[in-house]
Amino acid sequence: MTLDPMPELPDITVYVDRLADKVQGRVLRRVKVLNPFLLRTALPPLGEAEGRTVTGVERLGKRVVLALDSGLFLVIHLMIAGRLRWLLPGGKPPGKISLAVFEFDHGGVVLTEAGSKRRASLHVLADRAALDAMDPGGIDVMSASLDDFSERLTRENHTLKRVLTDPRLFSGIGNAYSDEILFRAQLSPIQLSQKLAPEQIERLYHATQTVLAEWIARLDKEAGDWPEKVTAFHPQMAVHGKYDQPCPVCGTPVQRIVYADNETNYCARCQTGGKLLADRALSTLLHRSWPKNIDELP
Repeated sequence: MTLDPMPELPDITVYVDRLADKVQGRVLRRVKVLNPFLLRTALPPLGEAEGRTVTGVERLGKRVVLALDSGLFLVIHLMIAGRLRWLLPGGKPPGKISLAVFEFDHGGVVLTEAGSKRRASLHVLADRAALDAMDPGGIDVMSASLDDFSERLTRENHTLKRVLTDPRLFSGIGNAYSDEILFRAQLSPIQLSQKLAPEQIERLYHATQTVLAEWIARLDKEAGDWPEKVTAFHPQMAVHGKYDQPCPVCGTPVQRIVYADNETNYCARCQTGGKLLADRALSTLLHRSWPKNIDELP
């Protein structure tokens, strides 16, 4: 199984909701940075955020944003291994994985990052204009109209997997939920976006909103007071992370395309008409022996 991809729209939405419950209207007493590589901005200085009241918590793509009454914004990007934890008063942040603590009178928010690579980041932005400049431009699919969705989907002619996960086009969708969306829509991950029929676009639009809404509700319920385990792999998922396990609809083993640190999971019978999509590593190795259809697998 591949490593967890970074938290996506459902995970970030739950973080934002819980943070709003915990810290909105509260004074940020101190920000303690425990790893110097975390802070990616020098001006405004981080110290200007201390003693300010949190007026709102927002999502910017896959980032968490704290808005302060001074007009400043603290932007946290968790990347792949970053997570947020709630620390009760007097509690100690966990070991070497803690990168920063945002301290309030009634507790603190700890930013942690597993592993040795330090990819998570914190930006201090002076105003809303600076925050808008950080936005890659993807639309919020939960509130988008069908026309807006269709325009973004067909703006460039790429595979559906690539288009759905492009932050310039759609906000907050990554490797995990794109697999689930495409499975629900019964569309191939390598189908070209400009080759879709209007009915297929509408099906993908509804699948996108439905899948994300279902997972927001599920994760919100599971989180309780705070989401303690944020992962891209869930037993309830249909295909993501389910390679070689039976498809929940037809029972055919789930397939995969491996690339870099990620993989695309799909059902050949439900999504590609039985066709096996070429895995770069295996198809190169096997050449003509590479099976073309799910029925050719041993």
